[in-house]
Amino acid sequence: MRRSTITSLLASMALLTGCSTNVEEYEGTTPKFELDSYFNGDVVAWGMVQDYTDKVTRRFCVEMTGTWQQGKTPGERTGELDEMFYYADGEVDQRIWQLVKSPSGQYSGTAADVTGQAKGEAIGFGFQWQYTLNLNLDGSNYSFFLDDWMYQLDEYRMMNRTKMKKFGITVAEITIFFDKQTPLRSCDKPT
Repeated sequence: MRRSTITSLLASMALLTGCSTNVEEYEGTTPKFELDSYFNGDVVAWGMVQDYTDKVTRRFCVEMTGTWQQGKTPGERTGELDEMFYYADGEVDQRIWQLVKSPSGQYSGTAADVTGQAKGEAIGFGFQWQYTLNLNLDGSNYSFFLDDWMYQLDEYRMMNRTKMKKFGITVAEITIFFDKQTPLRSCDKPT
């Protein structure tokens, strides 16, 4: 291959890896995802964490209950999403989100292990949710930026892919499958 062809190919690859998907690209797709509709009531999900080498390092099941009500201003809705995580290694963890849907359709949320506010937007079947998560690993506290993407498959099921980053570098990826079809399955709980 000629040197100029190789240089052009490498430059094209560099440009492609710098591009990222924007939630607006899902305009007009269906089913339309709405966080306050999907996470209203009970949902069960199964997931895994993969490190930077793609090795699965954790598996988990999570049982969630979402409740929503009218907010303080017209068109605003507020909610709580209570998530109980059951990890394959026996660890049990809980995260409780306090969520707000603005009249414009933007979402924000807080949780005890989240720094500041999470921000999100749904367009079509896609939803992007970004926040900084604080984790205790081997007795030390670390903060990670999470770029969370949810894709509604049908009225009951949804896929979630999350990139966990530190200093802009992806250190882990999380994949989760959600299901709210009744009768709901439940997580295997540690004994």
